[in-house]
Amino acid sequence: MDIVLIAGLWLDGSVWDNVAAQLQALGHHPIPVTLPGQGDGNTAATLADQSAAVMAAVDGAAGRPMVVGHSAACSLAWLAADARPAKVSKVALIGGFPSPDGKAYADLFPVQDGAMPFPGWDWFEGPDSADLDDAAKDAIASAAIPVPGGVALGVIRLADERRYDVPVVLICPEFTPAQAREWIGHGEVQELAKAGDVSFIDIDSGHWPMISAPGELARLLAQAAEET
Repeated sequence: MDIVLIAGLWLDGSVWDNVAAQLQALGHHPIPVTLPGQGDGNTAATLADQSAAVMAAVDGAAGRPMVVGHSAACSLAWLAADARPAKVSKVALIGGFPSPDGKAYADLFPVQDGAMPFPGWDWFEGPDSADLDDAAKDAIASAAIPVPGGVALGVIRLADERRYDVPVVLICPEFTPAQAREWIGHGEVQELAKAGDVSFIDIDSGHWPMISAPGELARLLAQAAEET
């Protein structure tokens, strides 16, 4: 199966290299997306530009691909389900949840000089980063690409309720499936509360399993793809 891979904030498509190689070895066709403004030098990129790049990857995929979103990019994966509900076979969400219509994509950290830089590891102490050693943290921080303000502050627009018919698998790294179910059940994740088919998979990692546990993440993604 074709599997579209969308990384979260500050990351370019190369962060999927190890996962993609192992997905390929498992018989799948990974399609890592380098998002506009996160690896192509386009500092004026907008959320619409990033969404268009994702749609192009989905449209160019063979058959009905699975779309994978990591962290903030869970919203980009969900935008793909909204825009292409008949084309997307499943949405896999890693360490994040899709934002509802009308909410800013990633108004999380200060935007400075038109971009939102990586805020430093103090923001991610605890379960998020406990599985990363100092070398991995330094590598992530040094490669982090400031996210254009037009992306971070862009507003999510959802229009097609057929997205709720697209199966969702939530891969839970720094939180547990039980916690995720509780948040959804309490209405804290509006979009998934309305989704008709949501399953949960635990992974023993922090917030960046494509870096700290690429083999296990690839295995779980392959499993999810094969269960569509």
